[in-house]
Amino acid sequence: MAGATVVGDAGAMSTGQPERTLVLLRHSKTEHVPGKADLARELTARGHRDAVAAGTWLAQHVPLVDLVVCSPSVRTRQTWEGVRGGGVSARLVEERAEVYDADPGTLLDVVRGAADEVRCLLLIGHAPGVPLLVEELAVAGAGEPLPDGFPTSALALLRFAGDWSALDAGGAQVEHVVVPRAG
Repeated sequence: MAGATVVGDAGAMSTGQPERTLVLLRHSKTEHVPGKADLARELTARGHRDAVAAGTWLAQHVPLVDLVVCSPSVRTRQTWEGVRGGGVSARLVEERAEVYDADPGTLLDVVRGAADEVRCLLLIGHAPGVPLLVEELAVAGAGEPLPDGFPTSALALLRFAGDWSALDAGGAQVEHVVVPRAG
């Protein structure tokens, strides 16, 4: 895939508890139309292409997601459609109002509420909440700083062992941080 920036590759954690995968994705590039409601902002042509590029990258690492939790904004839903078009499948997709413009604590509460049978969760949201949650969850000293403040289409693939409800600050290993870009 052309134009992907990759930061860190720490590998999977190994414990006796079930491994969970959390993918945190910032929506793709959006239009800026004066007077248009923020929730109604759509992806640009580049944003659509980058969302597919994110899906293509993700499909190579996590082709099946148990649960997608998406903000109700048009741009996050369009980002999911692009990711899906890149080859990622999901068992369940939920649009959750609390993900829109959420702080990292609210986003973490959403993640902690995932059912036990969910092994892989993809959360599609907004800055600054998504990048701040990545930084909060990252095991101290693991990986590198987030690229350019976690730009549009950036995603972090994190792994941890245990129950979703027990996930806390410093509780996940950042395996990849990528910024997929269409060729």
